[in-house]
Amino acid sequence: MAARLMQGNEACVEGALAAGCRFFAGYPITPSSEIAELLSRRLPQVGGHFIQMEDEIASIAAVIGASVGGVKAMTATSGPGFSLMQENIGYAAMAEIPCVIVDVQRTGPSTGLPTKPSQGDVMQARWGTHGDHPIIVLSPSSVLEAFLLTVRAFNLSEKYRSPVILLMDEVVGHMRERVELPPRETLEITDRVAAHVPPEWYFPFEDPSTDVPPLAPFGEGYRYHITGLFHDRAGFPTERVDEIDPWIARVFGKINQHLSDVLSWEEDFPAGSRVLVVAYGATARAARHAVKLARAKRYKVGFLKLETIWPFPEEVTERLARQCKRVIVPEMNLGQLALEVERVVGRQKVRRVNRANGEMITPQQILAAIEEK
Repeated sequence: MAARLMQGNEACVEGALAAGCRFFAGYPITPSSEIAELLSRRLPQVGGHFIQMEDEIASIAAVIGASVGGVKAMTATSGPGFSLMQENIGYAAMAEIPCVIVDVQRTGPSTGLPTKPSQGDVMQARWGTHGDHPIIVLSPSSVLEAFLLTVRAFNLSEKYRSPVILLMDEVVGHMRERVELPPRETLEITDRVAAHVPPEWYFPFEDPSTDVPPLAPFGEGYRYHITGLFHDRAGFPTERVDEIDPWIARVFGKINQHLSDVLSWEEDFPAGSRVLVVAYGATARAARHAVKLARAKRYKVGFLKLETIWPFPEEVTERLARQCKRVIVPEMNLGQLALEVERVVGRQKVRRVNRANGEMITPQQILAAIEEK
């Protein structure tokens, strides 16, 4: 495919279409609105459907309904809208319904600074809903990654029957870069596993050998119950602990036992590195440049860019940090993912570099932290 000048939000749209998304429901909100605007034109061209809903709560509800109907579906929003979606994201987790939620973060809390970047929704993405459930969250740092990780978000969502959150920030969403998208025939696309048993034998929450039971689309003869309550293998509410505990174990297990498939990162760790910089999203761009400047001054610095931030990539972070005296975590918030890094490597080893005023963290800020004794 020829090189194009493309915006991050536009790349997200192209990634969704390439992954097979054929339904979008959303409510416009800066800085994610271009995703809805573009999909309102593109989806009808490929036989898909676009609905502008009355609010974000209805948007995620429509996405869940479309997914149950067998269609790959997504929505896009920003901080305040993401907060409104949380109850239904939990519902999708409980009912194991695949869907993709794009959150193009802006500075908050509340209405905040709609056109300014932030990474303030890191913890909301993980813990915004109530109760205990796993979640997969991906964070791109370039326009090309916005495309690739959107495809990956759909693949993981279908593979593990789970909502997946693509956590962008305003910089990546609105930035334009020259990109050459991979041909669609080269992309690995994961489709939903079909039910291969007669409808009368089908149980949508039965524990299969793969930990992920097939989700038969409504309308194809399979009748079953979906609820936000704890349920048995048929989907009907239950209070029996001998049914609840296995469900919890399976839902966590289907993610935790496949971390090698779910987690992705990029490491640049020369032998002898004494400082490790851990970054994600747009901040990873400033961090990479800071590492380059530091190495020019002969500092021994390693770099770890996280693409999957939930589940948190503990093993690689611990492995690299073990070889270093200090770990620097720059974030456009007041230290959210840094809490996870501190949990893994120890609080005394971590130096936070934070900014939550709507401005980017600069390479010079990170370089100054690297140069500290």
